[in-house]
Amino acid sequence: MKRLNKALVLLMSLLMVVGALAGCTPKEPDKKTAEGLEDWRTWQTVAGEMETFVFQKSQSASELDILSNCFDLLTTNDPYGTLIPAVAEKWETPDGGKNWVFHLRKGVKWVDYKGEEKAEVIAEDFLWGLESVHNFGKNDAANISMPSELIAGAEEYYEYTKELGEEESKKLDLTKFKEMVGIAAPDDYTLTFECLDAFPYFETVTVYNCLAPISGKLLEEIGVDTYKAVTFDKLWYNGPYTITTFVHGNEKVLTKNPLYWDKTAKVFNTVTIKMIESSDNAFQMFQAGELDAIGLTEANLQTIYRDKDHKYHNNLVENRPTKYSYQVHINFDKKMADGKPDKNWNTAIANAAFRKCLYIGIDWTNYLARTNAINPLKCTNLCYTAANLVTTSDGRDYTDLVMDRLGMRPSEDKYVRYDAEKGAQYKKQAMDELKAKGVTFPVEFDYYIAGGNQTALDSATVLKDVFEKNLGADFIKFNIKTFVSSYAQEVRNPQLQSININGWGADFGDPINFLGQEIIGDDNAFYANAYSNANNITDPEFKAVYEEFTRMVNEAKKINDDMDKRFEAFADAEAYMIENGLVIPLYNSITWSLTRMNAYSRIYCAYGTQGARWVNCETSKELYTTEQYEELKRIYEQGQGK
Repeated sequence: MKRLNKALVLLMSLLMVVGALAGCTPKEPDKKTAEGLEDWRTWQTVAGEMETFVFQKSQSASELDILSNCFDLLTTNDPYGTLIPAVAEKWETPDGGKNWVFHLRKGVKWVDYKGEEKAEVIAEDFLWGLESVHNFGKNDAANISMPSELIAGAEEYYEYTKELGEEESKKLDLTKFKEMVGIAAPDDYTLTFECLDAFPYFETVTVYNCLAPISGKLLEEIGVDTYKAVTFDKLWYNGPYTITTFVHGNEKVLTKNPLYWDKTAKVFNTVTIKMIESSDNAFQMFQAGELDAIGLTEANLQTIYRDKDHKYHNNLVENRPTKYSYQVHINFDKKMADGKPDKNWNTAIANAAFRKCLYIGIDWTNYLARTNAINPLKCTNLCYTAANLVTTSDGRDYTDLVMDRLGMRPSEDKYVRYDAEKGAQYKKQAMDELKAKGVTFPVEFDYYIAGGNQTALDSATVLKDVFEKNLGADFIKFNIKTFVSSYAQEVRNPQLQSININGWGADFGDPINFLGQEIIGDDNAFYANAYSNANNITDPEFKAVYEEFTRMVNEAKKINDDMDKRFEAFADAEAYMIENGLVIPLYNSITWSLTRMNAYSRIYCAYGTQGARWVNCETSKELYTTEQYEELKRIYEQGQGK
């Protein structure tokens, strides 16, 4: 996930709290809870509007949060992250992870957006889904990295279709795909996968949209070109909801699927998603009774928290950390507005001392307060990979391995990565070395936000203050710039940004899902290609650093027979990346909200798309109180490990 949002709009936790709260799937509905809400009302920002309805193509959280409610995959998760059955009733691997067999349940229906039956979901639909993902002409190379690295023949099939070209590859049916790729449907209710090696974590991929089904009958009915640009009213759905209303930039309405296979599931009658400019508008709508939950900005939180008589004071709840790890992503091939290279920036950022000054010379406490004004240091993130993704055989979290190598742990008393003395040394070194190369100071940072978004402007203003006060106005000049409607089209694609802040959430349970996004020489490396433009680096010393990092990652992912050794090797690579300033880990999203939903009833998993599902959600007609939430947390923690 996805970037925020598998997928990736600019991800700021204050703009996604409600979406995080809204995804919930317990193992069984709690029949003892009080009567809750029959409908749910939430919001997204206009800047993160959906760009596709093709589930297999989506890499953005704003899309995945919606589409994951419309499609059921082979498996799903419970509130503790455990894989549980969905379309597949059961599954097994007879040889330790190289071959997998999934047994599909009967009676799962495809329906149109009105909930009318169209066909039954069969095993071959999963073949059509994966063929679409790995067909150059059908899916534009989206979400191919995981299947390519895991499933026998998948990469070769993609290269085959790429050689055919877009138009010819779109004409392909399943014939060549079945010959080349290690996925098969021996009958309508059996699905098998052959992996490249024994991958014990392969089953975790089944909760990501790269393995989502497409009805072959739908493709026959509307054609490949129509499906590639499909609209909500042409889709077939097999999940708990269908999309019954979509007004671009205004509103989306999801409606309960009357033929949903899981008759025990609790599903809202409708979920309405209002599209708004910023969280300031959302808070006004919440106060007016138009929304059922609201993530609080720093200003709103401070106002409510400091006033014990405030009507919402006793309803403040601190949210659980999301699955996303947020980082500062640096553009190493920045362009000017006229398309020419920004030589001053590109030369400066290629300098090791300049990058290390950014890494170690900044105290981020004030910026962390934008996410959690009450407990800002609780949001400290020292790693690129998110916590709770995987553990070693002795129960250690993978991120502990990375922090061991970095020699630091979060503290409640200070921002531990900040070292003023070392930062000053790196600053002097960078200025001396770069002036000799013709770089002029201060070096200008261009940072883009959506125009008219006051919350984004407030955060950018704090960011500017953090950079300039820590590093000095003689070193950098932080420019806040705006885009109109699309960050991707107006900023990212023309490569105008110096930095941007994004969050990444794992698609499956392995560190490669994070580190694989940053390596060079790989078309599937999302951030290296779309944000940092690392493949365009020309400075020989800097290029050598990236090549070494890439080598370390590629060597680590070859280790499949000993997961502890695999995690140790990935930790070496991640620490190398961080210490060399290729990416700067920034924060974990631990925010505050007002809500009518019990977040402890929802799916809580560090990977996959399932955490945004509005199924089996425990809700209250009144806002939960702080005390009630503490009790919900206590009950949840009692159930861990059962």
